[in-house]
Amino acid sequence: MTAVRLRSFAMLSAAALSALTIGAAAHSANADTTSTEMNGQGVLAGATTASYFWDDSSGRAGDTGLPAAGKPMQKGLAASPSWPLMTEGYVVYQGKKLPFFVGDRGPGNPSSRGVMLDLDAKTFAELTGGRFNPDTLGVDGVSGEGHIKIQYVITKWGDGVGKKAAPVPFETGAWQQKDAASTATVSVKK
Repeated sequence: MTAVRLRSFAMLSAAALSALTIGAAAHSANADTTSTEMNGQGVLAGATTASYFWDDSSGRAGDTGLPAAGKPMQKGLAASPSWPLMTEGYVVYQGKKLPFFVGDRGPGNPSSRGVMLDLDAKTFAELTGGRFNPDTLGVDGVSGEGHIKIQYVITKWGDGVGKKAAPVPFETGAWQQKDAASTATVSVKK
C-alpha cells in the first residue's frame, strides 16, 4: 500500500513539474494558457489565439497537401504545433462551442507569436458568422479577421507523438516527441 502511495505521489509530482515547465515555455511564447471556467470533463483547458486554414491537396491558396494524420480535410480538423495527432476537444468563441480533432501540424511561424491552434476554415466561419469560400479556401464576411481569441478544452489525447500539455510553439519540436504524460481528467466549468 505504501509503494502505491509513493508511486502516485511521484507521478503527481512529475506531472506538476512538467506542467510548470511547459507552462513557462508557452508563456514565453505569448500564449494565453490560463485556466478557463467551463463545465464538463476535460484533460486540459485554456485559451489561445486561433487562425484558420483549408488544405484540400489542390496546391492553391497556400495549400500544403493532405493533412498530417492522413485524414482528408474536413470540418472539425484542426492543426496544432504540439498536441498529439487525433487529440479531441472543443473550442468556444463568443458563446459558440464546436468540436475539433488534431489532424495536422501548424500553425508554424504564428505559433511563436501565440497563435496555438489552426482551425479548419469551415469551423472558423461558423464560429465567427462568416462564410467558407471554396474558390479561395478562405472565410468571407469577417472583415479580414484571420485570428480570434478562443477557449479550448481537450477531452481526449491522441496516442501519437506530441505534448499532452499546454500548447507550445512549432519550433520547440514538441510535435515530434512522444509524451507519456498522464491522461487523467480534470473538471472544468462552463
